[in-house]
Amino acid sequence: MRKKKIIVAVTGASGAIYAKLLLDSLTLLSEQIERVGVVMSDNAKEVWRFELGNEAYDDYDFDFYSKMDFNAPFASGSAKFDTMIIIPSSMGTLGRIATGISNDLITRAADVILKERRKLIAVVRDTPFSLIHINNMKTVTEAGGIICPANPSFYSMPKTIEEVAQTVVSRVIDLAGLEQDSYRWND
Repeated sequence: MRKKKIIVAVTGASGAIYAKLLLDSLTLLSEQIERVGVVMSDNAKEVWRFELGNEAYDDYDFDFYSKMDFNAPFASGSAKFDTMIIIPSSMGTLGRIATGISNDLITRAADVILKERRKLIAVVRDTPFSLIHINNMKTVTEAGGIICPANPSFYSMPKTIEEVAQTVVSRVIDLAGLEQDSYRWND
């Protein structure tokens, strides 16, 4: 199996726990991964501090880029990153992606992933959805992206908030094409 090059983008939508659990999971799956590039918006860092009570996003051994760093390797298709995961994805970010506005590294990287016909996974967190949200999700889907709402499953009988959130993250890891040991229905 060829090792993956993955972009993780974290926006300011509520749901920092999803980003944390994904980064934890990618750390554990490092033998399948060549490189992880991470970009967090300023609001994402603020939400992380508020929701998780720490700044542990600084503790991961990944390549971090500022949201305006257009010199990041994944700002170009030539860097050949396979997959981009936006977790959580704000509807503002999704709207900019849907309309082709590349005004920061997150939206530029998403534009690159889509134009190169690679895998974009947007873990949208807002609820309820307006018609604008639905149309933007439709547009991104038609462009080749995957919309993966942060809707947890409960058939694994999760007991903690981390276990509930991990059901979403495990689905994202599957969508990214990584092998993992996780709960499977009737397995």
